[in-house]
Amino acid sequence: MDKINVRDITGLGDIPEPENTGYDAGQVCSGRQVTLHFELALANGDIVDSNFDGEAATFRIGDGNLPAGFEQVLFELRAGDEHSAELEAEDAFGPRNPDNIHTFPRYRFPADLAMEEGLVINFADSAGNDQAGVLTAFNADRVTVDFNHPLAGKKIRFRVKILSVTG
Repeated sequence: MDKINVRDITGLGDIPEPENTGYDAGQVCSGRQVTLHFELALANGDIVDSNFDGEAATFRIGDGNLPAGFEQVLFELRAGDEHSAELEAEDAFGPRNPDNIHTFPRYRFPADLAMEEGLVINFADSAGNDQAGVLTAFNADRVTVDFNHPLAGKKIRFRVKILSVTG
């Protein structure tokens, strides 16, 4: 099973390079290192991830650690800026893809594996990379696993506070 390239899913294309944007040194753009606090929440307000009470995240824009739709929200922000945005599923973790749901013979799983719906199982793709899947159904003969991101198909509220922009 191959990994999905989020840029291909979102259709957002390439992120502008700093020398082509006119952004100044303090603004977020491709290639810059950003340190921030973030919060991801569902449309109903349920928080699914946040580091506001913990250590800030640091990454380089365009390095693939953050889906392109989230990076787009950060462009032109500066250290000290706080911002919230609602992202449609297509711009967040992508739409649910029925091709990412696979059924396997039960014998391919360890006999002592305690099967239950919602169980997250790590698989290796053809390149040997880890790929997490969620067990969605099973019986004595077959096991169905969903390899969609758990937040695929969901509108996401993305809240950030930019701590620093360098590079």
